[in-house]
Amino acid sequence: MDSAALIQLAQTTLRSPRAAARMIAALPLGREVIWTSLALVAALNALVISAMFVIAPPAMALPSYFQSPLVLFALLAGLMVLYVHALSWVGRALGGQGAAAPLLAAVVWLQALRLCAQLGILLLTMALPPVALLASFVVTFWGLWILLNFVAELLHLPGLFHAAAVLAGAALGVLLGLGLLLSLIGLTAQGV
Repeated sequence: MDSAALIQLAQTTLRSPRAAARMIAALPLGREVIWTSLALVAALNALVISAMFVIAPPAMALPSYFQSPLVLFALLAGLMVLYVHALSWVGRALGGQGAAAPLLAAVVWLQALRLCAQLGILLLTMALPPVALLASFVVTFWGLWILLNFVAELLHLPGLFHAAAVLAGAALGVLLGLGLLLSLIGLTAQGV
């Protein structure tokens, strides 16, 4: 895809998310492209989050390893993969259909758009912090609405309420799975 097609897809995503989801599902993306894109988006997001920690430190103290871009990369990439599988499983349990690969491609696309939004918020934070906070809320809620539409479309769910149930079930599954994973590798002893 060239830059004009990416800009068109971004505009469609913001205006008509279901149409954008259909466009992403129709793209002939191989596994290598999807996984490489996931790694790139996770790496860039980790760098932006690390920069945000430096510019505007979080209100509550985080463990020191969260300041490492490599840890953030592993966490972001792992969470994306885990969340897509949880969405797929919960969606099927609630009567949805659809493959995990288009869903993963869509989540990677949405994370790429979120990265662009985070860069804008980072610039706003340096210039106008109150406006940056408002922009952050707008991006969060608009992104949630887009994600609901993507999940409804890609899993062939009847409506947004079903998609919301899938998102909630998947989030619960990811939290339980993450808690188990963190306890297995011993991070809970460090205060996570």
